[in-house]
Amino acid sequence: MCSILGIFGLQPGDDVQALRRRALELSQRQRHRGPDWSGVHLDDGAILVHERLAIVDPAGGSQPLRSADGELALAVNGEIYNHRELEQALAQPYAFQTGSDCEVINALYRQREDVGEWLGELNGIFAFALWDRARGRVLIARDPIGVCPLYWGHDRDGRLCVASEMKALADTCADVAQFPPGHYYDSERGEPVRYYQRPWRDHAATEGVEVSKQELREAFERAVHRQLMSDVPYGVLLSGGLDSSLVAAVAARFARKRVEDDDTTEAWWPRLHSFAIGLEGSPDLAAAEIAAKALGTVHHGFTYTFEEGLDALPEVIRHIETFDVTTIRASTPMFLLARRIKAMGVKMVLSGEGSDEVFGGYLYFHKAPDAREFHEETVRKLDALHNYDCLRANKSMMAWGVEPRVPFLDVEFLNVAMRMDAAHKMVRKGPNGRSIEKAILREAFEGYLPDSILWRQKEQFSDGVGYGWIDGLKAHAEAQVSDRVFAAAASRFPVNPPQTKEAYLYRHIFEQFFPGVACAQTVPGGKSIACSSPVAIAWDAAFAKMADPSGRAVADVHEAANA
Repeated sequence: MCSILGIFGLQPGDDVQALRRRALELSQRQRHRGPDWSGVHLDDGAILVHERLAIVDPAGGSQPLRSADGELALAVNGEIYNHRELEQALAQPYAFQTGSDCEVINALYRQREDVGEWLGELNGIFAFALWDRARGRVLIARDPIGVCPLYWGHDRDGRLCVASEMKALADTCADVAQFPPGHYYDSERGEPVRYYQRPWRDHAATEGVEVSKQELREAFERAVHRQLMSDVPYGVLLSGGLDSSLVAAVAARFARKRVEDDDTTEAWWPRLHSFAIGLEGSPDLAAAEIAAKALGTVHHGFTYTFEEGLDALPEVIRHIETFDVTTIRASTPMFLLARRIKAMGVKMVLSGEGSDEVFGGYLYFHKAPDAREFHEETVRKLDALHNYDCLRANKSMMAWGVEPRVPFLDVEFLNVAMRMDAAHKMVRKGPNGRSIEKAILREAFEGYLPDSILWRQKEQFSDGVGYGWIDGLKAHAEAQVSDRVFAAAASRFPVNPPQTKEAYLYRHIFEQFFPGVACAQTVPGGKSIACSSPVAIAWDAAFAKMADPSGRAVADVHEAANA
């Protein structure tokens, strides 16, 4: 994973060298995403700058990736996990210039006219800009869920600009905006087009559909196996919750063989390392130790103090580019963890994001009235992931040049898990007789984890690092933001005004780095209960009165809240 920056629409008379220097300066703002090498493509129509984090083919694979005739230039942030299958299926030979998994995009573009069709066949996480000099054509695309960030806009002279992070464009493009996930932009068409369409988005297409536990388990195992593709040291994030523990359990089964050689040779780094963080005495640190011992990982549990987290807040907000409360709460410990991981020489980690959206794992799903509402909420949550957990995981980790991968959002696995009738996903009794979320997923992996982990109740990351973290943030905001200042919140911040003093504090910090209406509009709003969409607030009359993104807000479900 890396960063890209592109400026398109250069005209005769433009000072291209001045624009090149400007592009390099803008790209430098996101170089933390790609500290290993910088590459530039410049011609009379476009500038592409790439900051590289070398995960696959570190000796080669530098970008922008050019075709043999020099007419195509491609800058990609991401990984294409099924690149070998796509390369083998090409209709004609293609002269690959590198060993990069992403170069197959150039080959597909050259050989297949229907852009949406071949984009829909990519299994990976990606955001890219492709420049076809011969046709004067720009192609921009983002992965189906939006795991990789991407922003775009126009400079004062009308040139189209694109970048991996908003900070690269915020003072250049007055109309800076997020590029929509699952879409592509073709300059010959002139508007974004959705390419990612799946029947399971419609509840009616899933009614009565059963997926066996074996099929579910094997699909997830394939997803984890695919995403172990790496030529550098890697690890797993292990909070001790169900999702990260399942990722770690499956990864541990494949870690001793090298995926790139079809599991026929010994892995370069056969010991799987796992990482966790929390305040002293946090629930996650204790659970992670249990999971790591059972799985045999080389485990690293780190602690941080409340003051260390507080000190990091401004840098966290600058990196993650949001003022969303729950995202900032969870991003701060993840940001601190990423720094520790980087210090140990690890450049890629697998993480458990996406499972709660797919299987209805948040505690408010206990209140889902029926299968239709349950399914439609999972689709809403998947559609919003690029603004929340994907944004958090990607930008918090990439702030230190550590690439996060998310097997639960693998497109093949999504096709299996999301076509299942939501009636099978709904909350039901577990072995201890208590209602439990994600029972179907837990049952599919019986025997993979200790029961205390397999059947552990959902604990949101910002809660699991230690309940004192959120309580302390609220108290700090109360002390920092006066009643008088907070009363004027709506007039100072008319776009998505903050509803709490904690939200006001984050918004104040955000505006220092990202002033202006356009930047504020990249962040979604609306009330939430335990990370719900605003729609799900209606599931329980009590939700509207106690809306808070913490899982503890669902007090009659959260076990620790009732302890």
